[in-house]
Amino acid sequence: MSDEQLPEGSGTPGRAGRTAVVVGGGLAGITAALALADAGVRVTLLEGRPRLGGLAFSFRRGGLTVDNGQHVYLRCCTAYRWFLDRIEGAALAPLQDRLDVPVVDVARPEGRRLGRLRRDALPVPLHLGRSLAAYPHLSLAERAKVGRAALALKGLDLADPALDAQDFGSWLTAHGQSARAVEALWDLVGVATLNAVAADSSLALAAMVFKTGLLSDPGAADIGWARVPLGELHDRLARKALDSAGVRTEVRTRVTSVRADGRGTWAVEVPGETLTADAVVLAVPQRETYDLLPAGALDAPGRLLEIRTAPILNVHVVYDRKVLDAPFLAALGTPVQWVFDRTDASGLREGQYLALSQSAARDEIDAPVAVLRERYLPELRRLLPAARGAGVRDFFVTRERTATFAPAPGVGRLRPGARTKVPGLYLAGAWTATGWPATMESAVRSGVSAADAALGALGRPRPHRLFEFEEAANCIVPGNTPRTPGRTPEETGVPLRGETR
Repeated sequence: MSDEQLPEGSGTPGRAGRTAVVVGGGLAGITAALALADAGVRVTLLEGRPRLGGLAFSFRRGGLTVDNGQHVYLRCCTAYRWFLDRIEGAALAPLQDRLDVPVVDVARPEGRRLGRLRRDALPVPLHLGRSLAAYPHLSLAERAKVGRAALALKGLDLADPALDAQDFGSWLTAHGQSARAVEALWDLVGVATLNAVAADSSLALAAMVFKTGLLSDPGAADIGWARVPLGELHDRLARKALDSAGVRTEVRTRVTSVRADGRGTWAVEVPGETLTADAVVLAVPQRETYDLLPAGALDAPGRLLEIRTAPILNVHVVYDRKVLDAPFLAALGTPVQWVFDRTDASGLREGQYLALSQSAARDEIDAPVAVLRERYLPELRRLLPAARGAGVRDFFVTRERTATFAPAPGVGRLRPGARTKVPGLYLAGAWTATGWPATMESAVRSGVSAADAALGALGRPRPHRLFEFEEAANCIVPGNTPRTPGRTPEETGVPLRGETR
């Protein structure tokens, strides 16, 4: 049998550069597998869970389909938008026509609680000028100082390594931002995108978020989210795309070791089988990557264990009637952060299902459900007047204790690039050196970088449609320059990025 006749995903190398194994079926692994397969590489994708999607997935609870947590993305997330197009799911996760975020401050008198962050059809920075000028949750003096801080932030050089060593909170204080301004604006956005408050966030990552999302292109921060369960996108449609690309996908398959076999190829051990390949992409969390890395793959593999993690708590409440008229809102003056209406997506036919996304939830992540119920139901009654007379049909929580890497100052030096020290082995994951916080965009970009590095080493052409999103990104991200084929972001100095959860 010739190389062209080998079964798809057989895991048996033919000519050099024709086979790969991707370990991990989250967004990074799915992206890497699709990119490699689109370039003519025969790919096997291995995932230990019974489904694809990583930490952006769905499950059944009674008659509802529930997402483990609310995930959103922005118009500037060009890689994730490419991913949605690639799996034919873009119509199921549309973007707002124009950024519009209701912000409710429960500490203000009723009737004066609502403010909005929205954009006009004007160039940057005027697109947010009218919204900020009328934002009721800050004083006139605070709004003026926010504008000056935004201009200073816009002037930061994202390629400056010194930014990674500083914390965002101290920078904001030095630029005249009050505690109220941090709470009502900077952390309102930053906690959701970074999964950390300003004082605990790297200035480099925070600057990337605000420069790219709010200070680059007028529409960059327009918000998109799935109108269907995440499993419909990241599992069913992703698996369909993988199947169509000829990728052999195996779930419930945990990799026990990865090693060079001495013949210029790689051996990937799973229970009952050894797969061989010309290239391997490890698209798993940093602890698992550390456990699978062969000796010599990184100069300082212990740094992977220094990348700390941060939790996200999701509170789910099903009411017997409608209590929220908007698709989502952000909250101030309450422990509640962001509230989303998931009624239609879950399949609920009567009442309303709300999901509360609580980032940087280290103090609450292990709290008993009864304690969280006593804490959050009264807060929802304060926030949503219609909830005061509503019955609660269900209350439950989902916890992701290691939802993201912690974006602490200094984390940038710990994040490895796509290439390792041993030929044929590549790394992917939102925690790798994408320049972005741990988002769906970062995960997809890491998968592209790993596939790009592998294709360059294997002498395979880059599929043009895969890298079309880079052209869009170059029009949005400040300081971006076109990447060189076969080069990783850390080699070209180009920061890559995208989402809020």
